[in-house]
Amino acid sequence: MLNIALQHKMMMKLSPQQVQYLKMLQLPTLALEQKIKAELEMNPLLEEGFEDELEQTQEEPEKAEDADKTEEAAATEAEDDKYTIDDYMNDDTGGYKTQQPFDDEEREDYPLPELIPLYHRLLTQFMLLDMDEEEYLLGEEIIGNIDEDGYLRRDLGAIVQDLNLTHGLSISLEKAELILKKIQRLDPVGIASRSLQECLLVQMEVAQVHPPLRTLALRVLTEFYDDFTMRHFEDLIKKLGITNDDLKHVVEAIQHLNPKPGEGMFSAQENYVIPDYIVTKTETDFVVSLNDRNIPPLRINRAYKELMSKRKKNGVSTEAKDFIRQRFEAAKWFISSIHQRRETMMKVMRTIVDRQRDFFDTGEGLRPMIYKDIAEVINMDVSTISRVVKSKYVQTDYGVFSLRHFFSDAISTTDGEEVSNKEVKRKLKTLIDSEDPNHPLSDQRLGELLNQQGLNIARRTVAKYREAMQIPVARLRRRMT
Repeated sequence: MLNIALQHKMMMKLSPQQVQYLKMLQLPTLALEQKIKAELEMNPLLEEGFEDELEQTQEEPEKAEDADKTEEAAATEAEDDKYTIDDYMNDDTGGYKTQQPFDDEEREDYPLPELIPLYHRLLTQFMLLDMDEEEYLLGEEIIGNIDEDGYLRRDLGAIVQDLNLTHGLSISLEKAELILKKIQRLDPVGIASRSLQECLLVQMEVAQVHPPLRTLALRVLTEFYDDFTMRHFEDLIKKLGITNDDLKHVVEAIQHLNPKPGEGMFSAQENYVIPDYIVTKTETDFVVSLNDRNIPPLRINRAYKELMSKRKKNGVSTEAKDFIRQRFEAAKWFISSIHQRRETMMKVMRTIVDRQRDFFDTGEGLRPMIYKDIAEVINMDVSTISRVVKSKYVQTDYGVFSLRHFFSDAISTTDGEEVSNKEVKRKLKTLIDSEDPNHPLSDQRLGELLNQQGLNIARRTVAKYREAMQIPVARLRRRMT
């Protein structure tokens, strides 16, 4: 049996405008530029420019229209009242289309060189080799299976088997190995290798080094590869019957090889960070500004605003007015979201600078700080701070840093004070950089040295920080001197 009952609930629900603001808040500068461009294309009521410019350009056309109006112009105006919605989308009454109050040089998009993908570069080189159609087909299949690091992760036998079944061929594995060796000697050398050892061997075989040195290096990579990777240098000297200096030259030659031949191709956009903030130190204080010179000012097109106020008899249908009203509300909220985003971002950055003044003054001395510390100062939710910090960068006198760099947990000192764990990592790296390369410091010894500097830190914490900085263990840090 069905029962009907009333139930009261307290719920919080975000409006579409609030959702839009929160999404825009977490956008970095470059993404915001793209978002604005997309919105300008979608919403005819939105255009670039300042409101005061709009008012000035509005006055002159209205005066001229009142003074020069004739019977013929009036008849033309009556004919123009028969607009459709398509006419409204292309309307330019009074010359209110996008105005450029910027320096064109600053906003110019300079052409960038086109980068040829690795697959096409390899295929172009491979096609220049003297081979039959069957070999070309196999080479194309091998090149197509190379991953982004430049390695052939798929089994060569499986590639040959699939190719034979698909095209009715009878390519042998021995022939496939010969084709693979030719591919591995294309530019970049070592491409399509199946392991790091094979990659280094291929590069060493064609490296421009002294022949005796190449012979020694090839022996190390073939006969004593495990000893080399484990840094058992004393064992290598005994097994090879060479001096310490000879082994040093061999190790240096191998270390100059490229372990990832597929890497290294970056476009200008991929290899360039655009800071969202700029913090400049003056004689008395710090100046915080948003890096928004490429963010255009936005306004609502007045011509469309006037169409909403026209009556039915002037030819503007109810459907057209409803459409324009919807676009007007969307444009208004979009502009409001951008202004609100700017205010929130400035509040957060100014608070970060206030709490980390030592760092912005000297480039060192980060204080422990979490999102809650900023949220309490500016009376905002922690989730808002997280959105502001996400994917944002700041340019300082000491370099460009991610905003996440300024947030860290605390480590206590013997004096009862607290320091940022990033400062601990910096001191840890300093110790490792200054260690004896023949006898690297163990995690236990590093912990003891940090404790001597007044930091309460355990060996396992040292290991965690070292791994976070992608620094290998002591055994693998050994170098020939």
